[in-house]
Amino acid sequence: MESLTVLDYAIIVAYLLLMLSIGLFYRKTGNKHIEAFFISGKNFPWWLAGVSLIATTFAADTPLAITELVDNKGGIAGNWMWWNFLAGGMLTTFFFSKLWYRADLLTDLELIEIRYSGKGAAFLRGFRSIYLGIFMNGLVIGWVNIALVAILQIFFDLSVHQALYYSAGAMVFTVLYSSLASSLGLAITDFIQFFAAMISTIALSLFVLDAPEVGGIEGLKAKLPDSALSFFPSFADIRSGGITNAAEAVTLSIGSFFAYVGVMWWASWYPGNDPGGGGYIAQRIRRTKNQQHAIAATLFFQVVNYCFRPWPWIIVGLSAIILYPELGADDKKLGYVMAMRDYLPNGLKGLLITAFFIAYMNTVSSQLNWGASYLVNDLYKRFLHPASTEKQTAWAIRISFAIIMVVALAISPMITSIAKVWYLVLECGAGLGLVLILRWYWWRINAWAELTAVIMPLIVYVVSNYIMGWEFPNSFYLTVAVTTVSWIIVMYLTKPVEMDVLKKFYQRVQPDGAWGPVEDSLQITERSENIVPLILCWISSVTMTYGILFLIGYLIFRQWNDAFVMTSMISGSFVILAYNSRKIKIFAK
Repeated sequence: MESLTVLDYAIIVAYLLLMLSIGLFYRKTGNKHIEAFFISGKNFPWWLAGVSLIATTFAADTPLAITELVDNKGGIAGNWMWWNFLAGGMLTTFFFSKLWYRADLLTDLELIEIRYSGKGAAFLRGFRSIYLGIFMNGLVIGWVNIALVAILQIFFDLSVHQALYYSAGAMVFTVLYSSLASSLGLAITDFIQFFAAMISTIALSLFVLDAPEVGGIEGLKAKLPDSALSFFPSFADIRSGGITNAAEAVTLSIGSFFAYVGVMWWASWYPGNDPGGGGYIAQRIRRTKNQQHAIAATLFFQVVNYCFRPWPWIIVGLSAIILYPELGADDKKLGYVMAMRDYLPNGLKGLLITAFFIAYMNTVSSQLNWGASYLVNDLYKRFLHPASTEKQTAWAIRISFAIIMVVALAISPMITSIAKVWYLVLECGAGLGLVLILRWYWWRINAWAELTAVIMPLIVYVVSNYIMGWEFPNSFYLTVAVTTVSWIIVMYLTKPVEMDVLKKFYQRVQPDGAWGPVEDSLQITERSENIVPLILCWISSVTMTYGILFLIGYLIFRQWNDAFVMTSMISGSFVILAYNSRKIKIFAK
């Protein structure tokens, strides 16, 4: 059967022309000045900022990576690798959104020299601008590029090298329209992507379920072991390594599960899931109209991101276990694309491929925008050419795009598994998360502590994985422990941040927490906010969102009693959230 028809090609071409038109239309808004290009001023309503965040995290790689997590002996429970980030995400919503908004920064790296002092702060800002702007952005774009390569391989019968060649062309096209449009133009494309992607991925899950080989939900349940369909690991069957019988058990190890739910959400830095709310989350917060819109945008993002997006992907991933049992461990991601090819009717194939192109281009454009903001604002304008004109800055942005693109294209051929690169990034940021949280709430955190927490995980990861031969989760626990002890020692061996810097930061951001010496210096005797209602908002929102996530799953699998329990839990959590958010007027203007 021919993979694509004229109708499919027409849909794809029409979308590419639409994207280029949007870039040209918003070109003027992006050429005004650097702030207009990267954040478009403070004018985004909460829903646009929230949808933009959702679309950015709906990368072309995500459904493929989830298929890997589900199919490689993880089952549904394998998704705890990213489900755990909800707790940290809700911390951002209720604790950090307002702080980032008050900080009023172009990039989150500017916070370093506002919060810290001395040469350590300057070095940390410059180092992180290169590390995040080039290396980490190159990794992210690289694994997103591999998802596009998989689509090109399956649908156009290309070799890996041929697909890489064509994906390079797609990246050049993305760089072209990204360098033309401002963040407002990118937000408009994000909005389009959100609806196209949701409609097409839901359609794919329905068509795959309807396949005779799967036989609907009841067929799926009959043909897969119970452990594959469990939302949690089967503790009764766990021994060393987490699986008692590889042919019958599809489950997560206890060590991995506790690493996810007990440590990772607060300890690890991950792009878009910083425990302290940095990265492009902070960038979107900066674009909103006011503090209330910032909080509402991040809350909307967390709920939709974790509750409504993943189930169509998970259904296809589970079905791929049945449909494509011959795929090797590093090829599991191809199961999603093969399901697109084999089970979608003509026209819908073009729509879903278009949705993947949208996801690819919007994620790449967002990463380029984010990475270039570091290279231009935190490296070029801060250290290399502070007096640059607007024209010179515009060229610096375009050159930054090119640098990131070249690095990403160089990294792409080295990536065989998207999920493995996710683990790599998580381990390279293990232990940093606690510093990113505490720098808002403890005056004693300094630049040397954060720099140690950035560098130490890289060293421990290399030692644990390549010298000691350890793998996740053991290597992860070791990295978190060594990094945490190291930054605490370094913090106490180095001088505190200068009091004048801390006072300016405190007056600008108005943080809660342990700021005793600073408050004494400013003669502050009363605190403006009650921390207890904020904690209750956080706990109830996490509980409510997990409840919605599980409720949808129980409804899909027709587990009515469990669905009733989840409904009760959601209702109670919502009441607690509504009462406490009103009590401290979180959403009041």
